[in-house]
Amino acid sequence: MPRHSETKYRLVTMFQRRLNALVRRLPGHTLLETTGRTSGLPRRTPVGGRRVGDAFWLVSEFGERSQYVRNIKADPRVRIRLHGHWHTGTAHLLPDDDPLTRLRTLPRMNSMAVRTVGAGLLTVRVDLAD
Repeated sequence: MPRHSETKYRLVTMFQRRLNALVRRLPGHTLLETTGRTSGLPRRTPVGGRRVGDAFWLVSEFGERSQYVRNIKADPRVRIRLHGHWHTGTAHLLPDDDPLTRLRTLPRMNSMAVRTVGAGLLTVRVDLAD
């Protein structure tokens, strides 16, 4: 990875760790819960995306470098908190989906942030069971 991209990744993830600790506490924010691939503990990450029918779509701004994507690769069973209610589901990583096109269908503010800070975008679809 080029030095600029690595520096950007480190700065953004440092900022996100602090911000996410606050955002996770907000009742109306969408959360993705994965199982930690090493610890086995639940890991909650604020995400932006949209529910379409029985699926929730999002784009990971750092693709397979994102910790929640690494957790999904180890165990695709996840939960999503939407509008204060938890839903179980199975996450699918979609490297063949065009993430920039997908971002146009997702909430505008989050999509703008993902495009601005992202590198190596990756589409994720969560098939909801309930």
